[in-house]
Amino acid sequence: MNSMTPHDHRFVPLPIQAAYNWTIASLGHGDCSDAVLTHKDKLLTGRQELWGVPFMLGPQDGANNVILLKDQEVELILPQPLHDRQLLFVHAADFKESFTSPDGIINPMMGTPRLGETVCEYVLHYSDGTEAAFPIRRRYQISEFQLKWGENSFESFPHIKPRTMVTNSDVLHKEAPAIPWGQSQLRTTFPGFGSGMHHWLYALNNPHPDKELIRLVMRPADGTAFIFGITRTSLATNPFRWDARRKARYVSAPGFVPQPFGDNANIGIDLGAIISAAPALEYNHASWLDNPNPPLPAPKQHEWIVEYTAHPDAHLLIRGESPAAIPLRELSASSEWSLMEHTLRRVTVRITEQSSGSKVAAKIHVHGAFGEYIAPLNGHRLPNAHWFEDYGTEYVQDFHYSAYIDGEAEYKLPLGSVYIEVTKGFEIRPVRKHFTITSETNVITIELERVLNWRHKGWVTADTHVHFLSPQTALLEGNAEGVNVVNLLTSQWGEMFSNLGDFDGKTTIGSRENGGSGEYLVRVGTENRQHVLGHISLLGYEGKMIVPLCTGGPDESGLGDPLEATITEWARQCREQNGLVVMPHLPNPRAEGAAALVLGEIDAVEMCSFENVGINPYSLSDWYRYLNCGYHSPAVGGTDKMSQQTAVGTIRTYSLVRSVSFTYDTWMSSIRSGHTFVTLGPLLEFQIGGCVMGSLMQLPGSGGTLDIVWQVSSVTVPVTKIELVVSGLLREEITVDPEVGQYAGHWSIPVKESCWLALRIRGKYHDQSEMIAAHSSAITVIVDGKSCFKSTDAVTILEQIEGSTAYIKTLATRADEQTYKRMLMTLTSAHRALHNRMHQHGILHQHSAVDQHDHHHHAIGRTMNHHASQRSRIRRISGYGIKNNSIHRHGGHKHDHGDGHEHHEHHSHGQDSSAHDDGDPIS
Repeated sequence: MNSMTPHDHRFVPLPIQAAYNWTIASLGHGDCSDAVLTHKDKLLTGRQELWGVPFMLGPQDGANNVILLKDQEVELILPQPLHDRQLLFVHAADFKESFTSPDGIINPMMGTPRLGETVCEYVLHYSDGTEAAFPIRRRYQISEFQLKWGENSFESFPHIKPRTMVTNSDVLHKEAPAIPWGQSQLRTTFPGFGSGMHHWLYALNNPHPDKELIRLVMRPADGTAFIFGITRTSLATNPFRWDARRKARYVSAPGFVPQPFGDNANIGIDLGAIISAAPALEYNHASWLDNPNPPLPAPKQHEWIVEYTAHPDAHLLIRGESPAAIPLRELSASSEWSLMEHTLRRVTVRITEQSSGSKVAAKIHVHGAFGEYIAPLNGHRLPNAHWFEDYGTEYVQDFHYSAYIDGEAEYKLPLGSVYIEVTKGFEIRPVRKHFTITSETNVITIELERVLNWRHKGWVTADTHVHFLSPQTALLEGNAEGVNVVNLLTSQWGEMFSNLGDFDGKTTIGSRENGGSGEYLVRVGTENRQHVLGHISLLGYEGKMIVPLCTGGPDESGLGDPLEATITEWARQCREQNGLVVMPHLPNPRAEGAAALVLGEIDAVEMCSFENVGINPYSLSDWYRYLNCGYHSPAVGGTDKMSQQTAVGTIRTYSLVRSVSFTYDTWMSSIRSGHTFVTLGPLLEFQIGGCVMGSLMQLPGSGGTLDIVWQVSSVTVPVTKIELVVSGLLREEITVDPEVGQYAGHWSIPVKESCWLALRIRGKYHDQSEMIAAHSSAITVIVDGKSCFKSTDAVTILEQIEGSTAYIKTLATRADEQTYKRMLMTLTSAHRALHNRMHQHGILHQHSAVDQHDHHHHAIGRTMNHHASQRSRIRRISGYGIKNNSIHRHGGHKHDHGDGHEHHEHHSHGQDSSAHDDGDPIS
């Protein structure tokens, strides 16, 4: 923004045209260094505003437009006597090299530029005949056009002032980012950023403003100097030195949105910079304080918190508003602006456990009277919620920011009202309190009360799916969120890899063996991925990393990567290395994971909640169909955390570790046993006749009555309904009062056939929609020795395996022939395993088969011609071409397909006779 205002009397450029003795365009060899000649087109001329100060530099035409101070002094006669307090120079020194010996040693070592060497001298002459001389030294009052990194000037600034900038992810897609991605995370530039040739700004203090200053003499000393322009001012302090940051509340006109960034900025400060302009937030403290479930803050209409740093005599500039320029000294007199408290008190905030008084890690949020976020001294004031762009320990929830601390943090708090929120997991009551900060406040201590003690009962919490944190940061965030086990997963995104160096296949961070307490653990595993076939989380395995991490090309692996492994093969290798296999973020990518589950290579399926709005019924629908077919993988919860918008353990696993000490290995065993539930807040216990979640119950052929007992508690998510799910269908339901927080009950359910049962909890935050907030793993009931098997679900699982096979055959980039055939054989094995079960259960099904087994009907020769004649009638178009459909009705006849699995079949030879033709997947 142009900061010059029509009646700005703070600065007056001096007319120094008479003193110019050289033309930039005519500079040649012998006048200055070759480095300056190479870049002389970047030397400044004309009217310039530098750090908010106006300068009139030399003309852009062919006239003399610079003072070249080299061989003789230059005198400037002032047109009238001056009494200004400061003269502001735009100048620079030519390059000067130090002697370097053949061995590379510089002696004496003065640096680059040569520290303290006097380039020239400025002498002020007064009407009474006195004078004041000022040596102008390199790296003090002047410096060279270009610098070595880290050898900045002590008393002068490069001509481009620092400014606020947005991260590349905040830039609109139509704009090309001008700053590299990593550097954009700074959110601020530095003095001189973007300049190829630094011009240096120096404020020379007039020691005798009471006297008449009549002329200025500039004398060369050692080297060459360029003087471009001089501006006078009577400001009391250096205009290039800004005060510490401050905040102000601004009520704008309707429709005006402050934008301090880039060329389109509509708000700025001439002698300073806007740091940020964010909506003021309404926390509604009357309902926020001491409330375990307050609504998130809402932005106030037309009200903003503007943070800035500036010289006290700066002007605030607003494009399109009236007045357009407001002196900061008069800001408090404006009806639209009010300065916020800027006297800050350094305060220690300490979080302790009520029962023991010991310090505990937690998540903390602090805001001031206007809802403005206050970060700890070692925290981000503007956390970045973009994907893989923030490495701090913060949590971003819309406009509500929090930080993770180890139990104690240092803050600079404004005097007056501050509001503090502290949370730690699902078993500790959240704290939201008001404090008044005075000049005597040194320490604030907040006690946390554990009101639910599922941990004491043997339940251990875990997040099965976390990315992009360092192990130590994951340990802190897990501790602060009450998550006992954090699985930090190495993976690949195209040519980007995460946490590669953190994987060693053996270390559990936080374990007693690793020097930790043993209560909070982090283990680095891998998430191996293929964009069509699926993802698989490989947790806690030992030894070498299972590679490739990703395969088959973008968007998971790199362009041109051939398909070298299946989900099933990765899972099998993990289990061979004593690891735990989790099918992540069920159901998608929804394909070959079905084969791994059918072959028994999956230990658990993972529920995610990407938008933190509950367990997705779509995910449950996918899980239920596996349960309906007798594949009883327990449920776990994982966040798939990739940014600060997701907290570790937002959705988490509770698993039962009882009768053994808690370690990472015993945690994996508890997952395999299925004693688990998934939750976003409510905690539950669920038993049938003394059998816990994950158990297998046997009933005789006559069935029986199940005695179901449950308990539900919550201190975070208000519970609204408690439901009993039987084989995927709602069987029982009760509506509860969300304010109560603790519930218990039982049902008696008659059962005549095999089924599975689980507890499903719904909850609701304030004005948000009701969500599925928790779900138990299933208890399986086997009647008369017959496992669950639902034909319609089995067919959908079979189709996934067939589709995965089709992808490998047709679209996937092939590796070597042996790898290709091995992968197809893996899928063939899964297909046959499920297909045989369908035979065993006498299923009538239509599918696109992958196995060539014409001998399937060898005993029924008279049906073969019928099969052949029917093939053209039952062909159908699929996503990858034309496939053969087959209709089967199977019963008890047994035969062997040659793959190690037996088929049990009965055949009817009437209108329902099979038309069966399943192509060979590896021919």
